[in-house]
Amino acid sequence: MSTHPLHFVKGRGSGSNPGSRFDAFQREALAPELQHWPGDEEPDAEDAPSAKTIVVQQQARSIISRNQSPDIGFDQSINPYQGCEHGCVYCYARPTHAYLGLSPGLDFETQIFAKVNAAALLRAELCKPGYVPGLIVVGSNTDPYQPTERKLGITRSVLEVLAEAQVPVGIITKNALVTRDLDILSGMARKGLVQVNVSVTTLDHALARKLDPRASSPTSRLQAIETLASAGIPVAVFSSPMIPAINDVELEKIMQAAAEAGARYATYVLLRLPLEVRDLFVQWLQQHYPLRAEHVMHRVQQMRGGKDYDPDFATRMKGSGLFASLLAQRFQIALKRYGLQKPPTLADVSQFTPPQVPSAQSSLF
Repeated sequence: MSTHPLHFVKGRGSGSNPGSRFDAFQREALAPELQHWPGDEEPDAEDAPSAKTIVVQQQARSIISRNQSPDIGFDQSINPYQGCEHGCVYCYARPTHAYLGLSPGLDFETQIFAKVNAAALLRAELCKPGYVPGLIVVGSNTDPYQPTERKLGITRSVLEVLAEAQVPVGIITKNALVTRDLDILSGMARKGLVQVNVSVTTLDHALARKLDPRASSPTSRLQAIETLASAGIPVAVFSSPMIPAINDVELEKIMQAAAEAGARYATYVLLRLPLEVRDLFVQWLQQHYPLRAEHVMHRVQQMRGGKDYDPDFATRMKGSGLFASLLAQRFQIALKRYGLQKPPTLADVSQFTPPQVPSAQSSLF
């Protein structure tokens, strides 16, 4: 882990910007007083500005990603954006920015790549003779409703195509902006083709500002669950990630609040710290919970077979050992107490109909 000074700034999750592991050079975040161009107005010492968000609109080459992981209940997914402005320091997708030659740190939450041709690519791909329909999860890596979606509407355009083709869809988000698309989602729900999974990490607003600095507040997420449920859209609450000695004590409270808001289903995932995420998370702990940091990491290791992270498919989502078993038992008890179930897998592809493709799109493939 880098020994360079850390500079946590308001509204950002990461306090450093280590270089891509594929690069020969390593980078660190500038001190707050240096995060502006020469000639710009000097920042207020009481409220130094955070790094600005840069959204790059790009023409993607493909839009449906496929996986064969045995512990994931889908093999097709769509991520309209690379990088995520929500800035969750624990995000397991951060290391993917290294493949772009960028940092999994501040770059991941400030340099966002928007796939503006996503809907056109999707329409063309669904029309291929060899396409095999199946559940498509939108937002498996980065949030499809992060702030820039409000302006660009890429996720909405993707949902319009999926609704036209009657493809079963699972959405994962921690942003209340998902309620903007009630008109599309309610229609899909009537056909049993959609489930929205809302991630609620904590009910504590102060903790949320540290964990998910630019995501919707806990109250807004619960209100989104209520709005979706009232519209007849099945909703699951993701009490994830559960971080020992940070938010794991809230598991039952989160599930209760979500159930009262109308959620039907619930699940959780234990904190995962692959690759660069480990060092970024430890830096975050030392900044926000210095007296607890060592204890948190010790407990993580007790739930990961003595390691900071174990990628084994059999245990990576829930962990192993005594404390992981206790967390799993608490979850099962809460399911029954609050009338929740584990999320089902949407598997009905009988309604699939290839969408219409304008002739101008034939040049995409």
